[in-house]
Amino acid sequence: MPTAMVVEGRRRPRRVANSLLSFVITHPEATFIVDPGVCLDAGSRAIAELPAFLRVAVRPPADTVATVTALRERPGSDLDFALPTHTHWDHVCGLLDLPGLPVHLHRREHDWVMSGPVAPVGGVRESLRGRGIVQYELDGPPILTFAAGHDLFGDGSVVLVDLAGHTPGSVGVLAHTASGWVLLAGDAAWHTDQIDLIRQKAGYPGGLADEDRDETFRTLHRLHAVKDRVAIIPTHDHHAAQRLPT
Repeated sequence: MPTAMVVEGRRRPRRVANSLLSFVITHPEATFIVDPGVCLDAGSRAIAELPAFLRVAVRPPADTVATVTALRERPGSDLDFALPTHTHWDHVCGLLDLPGLPVHLHRREHDWVMSGPVAPVGGVRESLRGRGIVQYELDGPPILTFAAGHDLFGDGSVVLVDLAGHTPGSVGVLAHTASGWVLLAGDAAWHTDQIDLIRQKAGYPGGLADEDRDETFRTLHRLHAVKDRVAIIPTHDHHAAQRLPT
């Protein structure tokens, strides 16, 4: 995408990769996928639910690999559950191809996307219907610069942290790996430049995608303050993800 659409006020380089990324995490107790983002036939099954003025900006290229296709190509990737950082279409619609897979979802996020007569902008409901949903609260103490967290396995290895703003219940997945802490930051930022420079997403489409721009900006400051202690991976930043060891 043009850089100016991803990072407010940024013009160089002219374009940055804006991928749709999913991550598989293996823990002794479970293997789970973070942000099962792209379903087969996403245009008709997910993007069609979005307002018309957003469809052009977010439509993935034709050669995008669906989540289920990538999982089939990865041996030993049997999943116990999915964990979306938030419920925008590009972070959950891959669930449409994974029927019966349970989902762990922040209760505040669940209430936001499922309440009211229609889903909020960018949110989809069909991916969540008819499956087991384990709702959790951010019931743990502050960690690093984040106001609250939830210890997923009770051993400190994977902690879900509060990244509210992009959506009311957005979370990050803070994983303790052999090479140090890694934070999968969802869409709290679309690109590492936003964190390094403390820049909002550009007004279009960011002003439509962020539910609370002020809270999103506060979260961006929290990410900036911790960037030298944690490897932060915005889940649309292909180059940031490439720096991760497998």
